[in-house]
Amino acid sequence: MHAYRSHTCAALNKAHVGETVRLSGWVHRVRDHGGVLFIDLRDHYGITQVLADSDSPAFSAIEKLRSETVIRIDGRVKARDASLVNPKLSTGEIEVYATEVAVLGEAGDLPMPVFGELDYPEETRLTYRFLDLRREKLHRNMMLRSNVVRHLRNAMWDQGFNEFQTPIITASSPEGARDFLVPSRLHPGKFYALPQAPQQFKQLIMVAGFDRYFQIAPCFRDEDPRADRSPTDFYQLDVEMSFVQQEDVFAAVQPVIQGLFEKFRPDCKTATDWPLIRYNDSLLWYGSDKPDLRNPIKMQVVSDHFRGSGFAVFAKLLEQEGTEIRAIPAPTGGSRKFCDRMNAYAQKEGLPGMGYIFWREAEDGSGMEAAGPLAKNIGPERTEAIRQQLGLGLGDAAFFLGGKAEAFQAFAGKARNEIGRELGLSETNTFRFAWIVDFPMYEKTDDGKIDFSHNPFSMPQGGLEALQGDPLSVYAYQYDLACNGYELISGGIRNHKPEIMYKAFELAGYPNSEVDKRFGGMVKAFKYGAPPHGGCAMGIDRAVMLLADEQNIREVIMFPMNQRAEDLLMGAPSEPLNEQLRELRLRVVPKD
Repeated sequence: MHAYRSHTCAALNKAHVGETVRLSGWVHRVRDHGGVLFIDLRDHYGITQVLADSDSPAFSAIEKLRSETVIRIDGRVKARDASLVNPKLSTGEIEVYATEVAVLGEAGDLPMPVFGELDYPEETRLTYRFLDLRREKLHRNMMLRSNVVRHLRNAMWDQGFNEFQTPIITASSPEGARDFLVPSRLHPGKFYALPQAPQQFKQLIMVAGFDRYFQIAPCFRDEDPRADRSPTDFYQLDVEMSFVQQEDVFAAVQPVIQGLFEKFRPDCKTATDWPLIRYNDSLLWYGSDKPDLRNPIKMQVVSDHFRGSGFAVFAKLLEQEGTEIRAIPAPTGGSRKFCDRMNAYAQKEGLPGMGYIFWREAEDGSGMEAAGPLAKNIGPERTEAIRQQLGLGLGDAAFFLGGKAEAFQAFAGKARNEIGRELGLSETNTFRFAWIVDFPMYEKTDDGKIDFSHNPFSMPQGGLEALQGDPLSVYAYQYDLACNGYELISGGIRNHKPEIMYKAFELAGYPNSEVDKRFGGMVKAFKYGAPPHGGCAMGIDRAVMLLADEQNIREVIMFPMNQRAEDLLMGAPSEPLNEQLRELRLRVVPKD
C-alpha cells in the first residue's frame, strides 16, 4: 500500500465497503459520542468520516488528536445506517473504521479556527493565511480561480490567439498609477520598473507580426487599496490583435467572457445583449462609467422645468454657468415615508438632502396629484411636465440634485443604486454587461493643465486632424466593459502612427524628446511599419470576485496584501540590510 494513502478523502463510496484503505489528511474536527470517537478527516478533495470505538487499537491515539493535526489512517470501509447517511458529502454513505493512526504533522493551539467558517478579524486571517486557506469557502474560491484561468486559456486558444510572455523587469510606463521601482546594482542610480501592464510589449508583438496575442499577465501598481482592487499586484487576461477596429475586439472577447460567466455561474442569468453606451451618456444616465444595468433606473436632466420657477434654490443655481438639475426616477417609491428615508440617506452621505416629488391620489378624489415640498414651490404645470418626461405615474416618485455635474454625479449614481435596491427594482442572480465607448482623450487637472484622461496610447478619433482643435473635445478609441457596477475590461484601438503619437503627447505637456526618452522603443518600432492594432485586458481577480459573489477582492487572492499594502504573513515590506543598501548605492532618508 502507498506510504500515505490508497484513496483521497472524497473517493470512497458504497462500492468500497469491506475494503481496507489508507487515508491521509487534516483532522477537521473530533466528536466524542460516549465511547465512540468520530473524526472528520479532510484533504484537498473532500471529507471522510472516520470512527473508532474502545475496541479499536487506534482509539487511545485518536483521543489525543488536536484539530488540524495531519494524520494517516488505516481502516476498513463500512456502510452507514440509512438514517445516518450525509447527502452533503460525496462520501456520505460510508465511514472508515480506524485500526491504526499515525501523526504526520502535529498542530499546536490554533490562533483561529478552521472548522465552522467563523467571521474572524482580517488581520489575523492574513497573518495566518495558510490556516485561512484551509477553510471551505476560501479553498473553494481558490479552486474557482484556478479553473477560471484554465478556462480562459483554453477559450483564447480556441479563438485563435497565441500565448506569449513579456518581461517583468522593464522601464517605467505611464498607466495611470505609480510604478514600483527596482534599483539596478549594475547601473547605480538607475531603476527598473515592475510593469503596470504589458502595454508597450504587447503592441511591439503586433509590430513584430504576431497577429493575435494573449497572456495571463501579472501587473504591478502602487495604488491606494479598495475593496475591489489590490494595492500592489494583480493578474489580467491581456489581449492584443492586429488589423482590427474596436468592433472586432468586442466580437472576439464577448464569447470568451460570456462563456466564462455561463460556465461558472449557471445559477445566474448571463445577459447576451451587451449595449454600447457613450461615456458621457453613462455618466448622465447612471452617474458612473461602470454602470450596474441590473437597475433599470435612468437619470435625466430636467433643468428647464426649474428655470425661473418658484423653487429659488434650483432657479438661482441654474443662473450659474455649467449647472444642471438631474432627476432620479423612483417607480413605486411614491410615499412620504420612502422619500424622507432617501432624504436622510443623502444627509448621511454629507449632502444637505435631495429634493423630491411623489404622485398620489388627491385627497379630494379629483385624481392624481403631485406632493412634496418641491411640488408646492413649482406648481402643478411644471410637476406634470416632469412626470411626463420621466414616464412616471400614480405611486411613483422622483428625486432631484443640482449643481455642476462633476460635483454631484458620483453621489447621484450611489443614490440611484440605493433607490433600485430599496424598491426591489434591481435584478438579482443576473450578470449584465455594457461596453462604455467614446471616452474623452484628455481632461483638465486641478491646476488647469491638460492631461490624458485614460490610456495615453489610444488612437484619437479623427486622427491627427482631431488634435488641431480643443483637446477637451477629442474622443479616443478607448472602451471599458462594465459588469454589475464594476469595470471588468479596459482597452482601446492603439495609436500606431509616430506623428499622431508625438502630437497627442505634446498636448499633454510631453515634448518629443520626452516621448523618445520614455517610449523610444515603441516609437522606433512604429517607424518601421506598424499595423493598426488594438486590444484590452480583463482583471482576473475582479472577474473571480464577481463569480464567487464576494464583495472583497482579498477573498479570491491566495496571498493578498492588507489595506495598508502589507504582507502580514511574510513581513513585507521589510527594512533592507545595510549591506544591500551599500551594494545598490542607496541611502534611506528618514521621515521628517
